[in-house]
Amino acid sequence: MSARSKQSLAFRENASDRVFGMINTVLLVTIAFVMIYPLYFVIIASFSDPFEVVNGRVFLWIKNFSLESYAYVFKNSLLWSGYTNSIINTFCVVIYNLAILIPAAYVLSKRDLPGRTFFNWFFLITMFFGGGMVPTYLMYRSFGMLNTRWALICTAISCYNLVVARTYFQTSIPEALYEAARIDGATDFQCFFRIALPLAGSITAVIALFCASASWNSYYSALLYIRDQKLYPLQLVLRDILITAQNAYKNIDASSADEGVFEQALRLTYLAESMKYSVIFIASFPMLALYPFVQKFFVKGVMIGAVKG
Repeated sequence: MSARSKQSLAFRENASDRVFGMINTVLLVTIAFVMIYPLYFVIIASFSDPFEVVNGRVFLWIKNFSLESYAYVFKNSLLWSGYTNSIINTFCVVIYNLAILIPAAYVLSKRDLPGRTFFNWFFLITMFFGGGMVPTYLMYRSFGMLNTRWALICTAISCYNLVVARTYFQTSIPEALYEAARIDGATDFQCFFRIALPLAGSITAVIALFCASASWNSYYSALLYIRDQKLYPLQLVLRDILITAQNAYKNIDASSADEGVFEQALRLTYLAESMKYSVIFIASFPMLALYPFVQKFFVKGVMIGAVKG
């Protein structure tokens, strides 16, 4: 092949690479916009005037800056107890899950474990079949856990997280490290606490993030098992605030109500629509603030071991 032909081929390849790069860029920017804009809209809608939000005038920027929806939400005294309960519950759920899941994943990663196949299938079945809501409720009632914090803390361990952690221990920590430790007289417990656990920081952060996010965003369990408002987590408190605001207008008879009261109720109806976005931002902010600090561990923990050399 002549030098001119090689140069022409290189030019065509470079041109095709540029076109491919442009298409990739446009596609990724579009996907990023589709994913980021809803969150951005929630933020600007929560700080906009409720009337502007209800009439669909909020698109790209805040319209008539207002903190009225936040003021209505924050004046509820249960909000702060809800935040406290959610923080306590989330912290305890993370510790509870890590204390059970990480050792179990380490044990299941051992190829010489007696009955290893049986135990793996035993846990795997729980990913597809569960007892259901009624048996779970009856179990909590028999244990005396209803209307207590324990009903929200002692949740089922996710088998998906167990599989992810087990795969990490299998593929990311060389077996030679354990063999060298055993030659020096280390026991299985010492191998776990002195070798496996210190090297499992990334997967521990990933599992902690998964558990924290699931616990923080959960409200259905509290709706089933909790009756004392002092134990309500944040999600349940925010749900009640929204329901109260939305029902305010329905409870007033427009034909008989005083005009001022009716206008106030109408304003509260607009406010309830804007409060939806305020509530979403309030509930999501802690997880959004936490994610940047564990993001590097998240990427490393999920991807490591996916390709084994």
